[in-house]
Amino acid sequence: MRRRQDLETRINGILKVEQAISDNSELIEMGEAEGDAGIVRDAEKAIAALKADIAKVELDTLLSGEADSNDSYLQINAGAGGTESQDWASMLMRMYVRWANQNKYKVEVLDEHPGEEAGIKSCTLQIKGHNAYGKLKTESGVHRLVRISPYDSNARRHTSFCSAWAYPVIDDNIDIEIVESDLKVDTYRASGAGGQHVNTTDSAVRITHVPTGIIVACQAERSQHKNRATALKMLKARLYELELQKKQEKVDAANAKKTEIGWGHQIRSYVLQPYQLIKDLRTGHTSTNPSAVLDGDLDDFIQASLAHRVYGGDAAPVEDIE
Repeated sequence: MRRRQDLETRINGILKVEQAISDNSELIEMGEAEGDAGIVRDAEKAIAALKADIAKVELDTLLSGEADSNDSYLQINAGAGGTESQDWASMLMRMYVRWANQNKYKVEVLDEHPGEEAGIKSCTLQIKGHNAYGKLKTESGVHRLVRISPYDSNARRHTSFCSAWAYPVIDDNIDIEIVESDLKVDTYRASGAGGQHVNTTDSAVRITHVPTGIIVACQAERSQHKNRATALKMLKARLYELELQKKQEKVDAANAKKTEIGWGHQIRSYVLQPYQLIKDLRTGHTSTNPSAVLDGDLDDFIQASLAHRVYGGDAAPVEDIE
C-alpha cells in the first residue's frame, strides 16, 4: 500500500508539472498572437518558477529502493586530529540538521559525545520524514575539510576528516534475528543535554554486535531500559542496512559502470581557504558557495549522487581538490 501511494504521488507530481508547462506555453502562444507582452512575460516567469518543482520530481523518481521511504539514522564520527576533526564533526552535524529542517523533517539527537575542547567526537541523529533514508543513503562515507584553522595561532591550513553513515529506521514487522549471546552491552553516564538526572546515572547504553563489530549507542532517554530498547532498534536497522548493502553490491558487480562508494571511502571535499569549493568525488558535482552547503543546501549534491548510483557515470575517477 505504501509503495502504491509513493508511486501515485510521483505520477501526480509529474502530471502537475506537465500541465503547468502546457498551460503556460499556450498563454505564451496566445500573448504572442495578440501582441500582449505582459501575458508572455508572466507565463515565462511561471515556467521559470517551476524549476524547483521539476528538481523535486526528478529527485523523487530516483527513490525507489526497498527502504528509501523510511526514516533514517545518521551517525557522524570525528576522525583523527583531535579538536580540528571534532569541530568539523559538529559542522557536519549542523549541516545535516539544517538540511533536515529545510526539508521539513524532524530531528532527534539519540547520542552525542562532546569534543575535548570544541565540537563533538560523535553523534547519532534520527531524521524522521518521508524518503529521509533514500535521500541520505549516498551521504555515507568520508568527508574532508580543508581550511585555515581557527585553533592554530599560526593560521596554517589544516585538513580534517569525518565519517557519516546513514541507515534506515525499520518497521517492527521486519524480522531481524539478534542472538543475545552475540551482544556486548555497556552502560555509562550520558554526556549530552538532558538535565542533572541524565548526567548522574548510568542511563546511556552502548551495544556491540560481536559478529559484525557494529556498535550503536543511545542516551536520549532518562531510562536505561528505554535507551537499551532504542539501541536495539538501531542495531536491527544497521543489520538490515548491511543486507541492503550486500544486495546493492551484487547489482554493482553485474554492472561495472555503477560504483558503490562504501564506508571508509572519501566521497566529498570541502575547501574553505584559500579558495572556496566543494567537490563530490563520485559525480564531479561542485559548488563555489560552501556557506550555503554547510547551511544545509545539499539537494543538488544528493540528486547528483543518486542519479550516479541509479544510472552510472564515467568510469574515470574524479580528481580530488587541494
